[in-house]
Amino acid sequence: MSISYKPLWKLLIDKNMKKQDLRRLTGLSGATIAKLGRNENVNTDILVRICDALDCQLVDVCTVEHSCI
Repeated sequence: MSISYKPLWKLLIDKNMKKQDLRRLTGLSGATIAKLGRNENVNTDILVRICDALDCQLVDVCTVEHSCI
């Protein structure tokens, strides 16, 4: 199982925003944005800040992808 932030990137496109806009809006560091870009784990507080800034729900930001065994 892994997490994917594809919904976040799609949401940014739909809102005509770039990653830099998200950084400015949320105050996230470049390292955190990079982690999101690599689908790495981030603190849930980060996800809540993103949801608050974009006025969306967690399901609009990430999904869990199940790997086939």
